[in-house]
Amino acid sequence: MFINANDPTKKSWVHIPKNSDFPIQNIPFGVFLTREDIITIGTRIGDTVVDLGAMHQLGYFDGIPLTEDIFLQDTLNDFISDGKKTWRLVRNRINEVFDIGNNSLQNSEDHKSIILFSLDEIDMQLPVQIGDYTDFYSSKEHATNVGSMFRDPENALMPNWLHIPVGYHGRSSTIVPSGTPVHRPIGQTMPKGSENPIFGPSRFVDFELEMAFITTDANTMGESIPIDEAEGYIFGMVLFNDWSARDIQKWEYVPLGPFLAKNFASSISPWIITLDALEPFRTSAVKQDPRPLPYLSQEGEHSFDIQLEVDITTEKGVSTTISKSNFKYMYWTMAQQLAHHTSNGCKVNSGDMMGSGTISGPTPDSYGSMLELAWQGARPITLNDGSERKFIQDHDTVTLRGFCERNGLRIGFGEVSTKLLPVFNSRT
Repeated sequence: MFINANDPTKKSWVHIPKNSDFPIQNIPFGVFLTREDIITIGTRIGDTVVDLGAMHQLGYFDGIPLTEDIFLQDTLNDFISDGKKTWRLVRNRINEVFDIGNNSLQNSEDHKSIILFSLDEIDMQLPVQIGDYTDFYSSKEHATNVGSMFRDPENALMPNWLHIPVGYHGRSSTIVPSGTPVHRPIGQTMPKGSENPIFGPSRFVDFELEMAFITTDANTMGESIPIDEAEGYIFGMVLFNDWSARDIQKWEYVPLGPFLAKNFASSISPWIITLDALEPFRTSAVKQDPRPLPYLSQEGEHSFDIQLEVDITTEKGVSTTISKSNFKYMYWTMAQQLAHHTSNGCKVNSGDMMGSGTISGPTPDSYGSMLELAWQGARPITLNDGSERKFIQDHDTVTLRGFCERNGLRIGFGEVSTKLLPVFNSRT
């Protein structure tokens, strides 16, 4: 299916820097706050942010069935609820208005002064109200690495792992946008060689390189989503850093899985990249053996070639790229995750978020966590300033980036960048 906004030959009258993540073919969606403390829904072209609320009020979406306040809200939830047909109409219209051959807005200085913002004039917000958040565990390499560390290397994967997309229900209240610092968590751990647990700051704070997808209203309670329809209920994707406290996790995760080791913080990139924008970068998923049960079986290209990078920037301001991976390494696809999630009739709503799980590739430089990169601390990573890391230290900033590139077209996610602060002290 050809999508007008994806035409690789299109150019915009808005300046777009070379290698920008946000060409006219991207058209992501996000929420931002202006200097006048007005919150609105927008998109981004190059380094220019577009106020979709103002565009709508000035008539640029005439002919598209939208409520008057659809872009004047502080979340994208209602817009996402309108469904794929509306998303595609709006995205195509934005692409049309900002095409270099379209003069409707290009020649209106009055309208441009109301609609267009520079990046330093706005602050990005959380794009959706996340009602529910599920985190999957869908990278075979990551699951094998962790299983080898904590269990038997000969039986690293649990018996169910190759048959179902394993996941757990997380906490949405501590999901924050890029740029929001997080604090080192306090929790209960069992130090090696100790007979009794202790309570105190986590010593092994880690990042997890993930991506996440945002859903629309998908089903009624009791109804399953068929595998071949699942992608139609996915609005788009973001970069996702699911912070983890490995020492807390090791002590608490048996028998019910992650809890306080995960729910203290998760960080996402602020722009949601639609599945429509990612269409040119589809690729075949990893071969699955054994073949999944029929409700999870699918044919065709259901993964995406998304290049991923992780940097650590120290307090001195020195950055080091410590991992390069790719979303295409995931064993279970987003469609399989959503189909499985609803196979028991679980209701999925607009704005719900599903994390991919840590994305690790086949080589040590493509691992998606410090736990793997430094192999439980046995192989410390040397950074560009000469310091070493086994896990993340206070005042380190972790930055995740992601982009697709094919045939001269680049579509990116921007970044999610988060500084780790010391343990929270309410008295300071």
